[in-house]
Amino acid sequence: MEYRILIADDEAEIRDLLRLYLEKDGYEVLEAADGLETMELVKREKPDLLLLDIMMPGLDGYRVLRNVRENSNIPVIMLSAKGTNTDKILGLDLGADDYITKPFEPLEAVARVNSNIRRFYSLGAGTDLHKRVKELRAGDLCLDPEACLVYRGEEVIELTSIEFKILRLFMEEPGKVFTKQQIYENAWGDEYMASDNSVMVGISKLRTKLEHNGKEYIKTIRGLGYRLEKEDVRSRQG
Repeated sequence: MEYRILIADDEAEIRDLLRLYLEKDGYEVLEAADGLETMELVKREKPDLLLLDIMMPGLDGYRVLRNVRENSNIPVIMLSAKGTNTDKILGLDLGADDYITKPFEPLEAVARVNSNIRRFYSLGAGTDLHKRVKELRAGDLCLDPEACLVYRGEEVIELTSIEFKILRLFMEEPGKVFTKQQIYENAWGDEYMASDNSVMVGISKLRTKLEHNGKEYIKTIRGLGYRLEKEDVRSRQG
């Protein structure tokens, strides 16, 4: 699973530096330059971890943290040039999970992100978000395996059980090419016959239901099979 990290800092250089190292480590990165934008992105994009600067225009990090904790218990790592014990204690008392003092070593920041992600999601600290942790995400699509639902934002995309199984296969490994045989055996649970066009029909119907603003979600790889377009679907990052 690719975890989504929101960097909230009014200094573009710090956001760029953290993005570089976090993306290199396999994370999807979102950015916010002020407190109001941070709260909006937390609500709309539902990141898996928040790197939160204290001194930001509009609303400072402490006020943002209070707001976030009213609705979410995602891991929050505070970023601040204020390194006194009082500042750290205040942040932790408000619900922060960790604290990094500026200037910092980027590799240390990534290590702390890894540690909090592992503790919260892999070791079960976020028990009340257990269901959300299992969600699969690819761009603006979100698939909930337990509820058997697919969302685009607040919109529920109605799929048949076969279409749901096909999409789940793709979303588990975006960008990977799956053959017709792999898709058929996964979705239909039966032995694939080369003359069967069920996969083509299923893919066609799924494409129609996923179609949105001209995006191509599923691409045909001639002579090989199909894949979920990893880059195109993630266009909302831009």
